[in-house]
Formats: sequence, structure tokens, C-alpha cells
Amino acid sequence: MSSIKMKIESRENIGSNKVNKLRADSTLPGVIYKRGSETLVVQVSEKEFTRAFKLAGTTNIIDLDLNGEVHPVIVKDIQRHPVKNQILHVDFQELNMNETIKMFIPVNLINRDSIKLQPSILAQMLDQVEIECLPNHIPNSADVDVADMTFTDPLYVKDLDVANNDDVTVLTDLDTLVCTLSEPSAVVEEETDGESDEAVETGTEETEE
Repeated sequence: MSSIKMKIESRENIGSNKVNKLRADSTLPGVIYKRGSETLVVQVSEKEFTRAFKLAGTTNIIDLDLNGEVHPVIVKDIQRHPVKNQILHVDFQELNMNETIKMFIPVNLINRDSIKLQPSILAQMLDQVEIECLPNHIPNSADVDVADMTFTDPLYVKDLDVANNDDVTVLTDLDTLVCTLSEPSAVVEEETDGESDEAVETGTEETEE
């Protein structure tokens, strides 16, 4: 069982007007879907969801308590208002703890502020990788230490810690580029002698003969 728990309720108020009323009461509409099962329509306190999501993100399991029945889920999708960034709707995916799940996890570059080779520019090419594993083995992220990177040795998916985790299958091509380190480009400043090759016309002067 997960250490992150949250109580939710069944939702009978379906329709835009009723959903808007829920949001006005700081309650979020949502659904729980599971392969081969009927989708459950639910609602949850916005405050409780914010607390749980801060801990769980999209990779940690949340145990949802619905009428005394526990549903192990991950947050699959969050719909937000395009301007206010307000959460409008939450999709939970219920997990079968005995079946593997495919999902994307973020790439985390460790020690990116402590790279020994300086001056240098770190460029991250890949933000997430796809993996498959049992729910209890979902890693929070795919990590790699970049402190000792050099200009000639970029890092690939095969260098991430999850690539060497026997409990996780990495579905992203292992030869996909993750990040590179390069020297900063030299800025060449042109010296001028104070004279311009082209005259700038600032006005017209009339003369009388």
C-alpha cells in the first residue's frame, strides 16, 4: 500500500453547470479509469488533492479511499484553465499491482550546477523516457550524474540509472541522446575607429545662391 492516501467521493453531479458549482466550492471533478472496468465518476477536495499531488506527482501511487474501498492509482492527467492555471479536472488511472504498466518518467540531471569542466554549457535533449514495470517498482525519475561530463562524451539513455535497474524495462531507444556539454562560443567584438563607412543623413540644408 502507498504511504500517500486521499479520501474521495462518488460524483452524481454531471454537466457543466453542476461541475462549475463543484469548482466554486473548491471541489474538483474527476474520474478513475481502469482497463476492463467501468469508469468511476468522482470528486475530491481541491486542498486534499493539491497536498497529495505535491507528494506523488505523476509517478507515485496514491491510495484513494472511495466509500471504504481502496483504489491504488497514479495521476494520469490534469486539465487546467488556459489562463488562470486553475485545476479543472483530474484523471486517475487505477493500477493492477500484479500487472506491469507503461509510463513516462522525467529525466533528472544530477549535479548540473556542479559540473567540474568550466566554463561549459549543458544542453538537455531529452526530458522523459518511457518505461515498463510493476507499479511498486515505478521510479520517480531517470537519473544521471553530469558532474564529470566532458566535451567529447555526451550521455545517452543507456547511461541513466533506470537502464541498469533489473526491475524496470526501458522502452526508449538506449542510444537516444540525453545531454551534451560544450564550450561557450567566443564573442568577437569588432573594433571601430570612430568613423563610419556610410554617412548618416540627418536632415536637408537649403542654400541660397
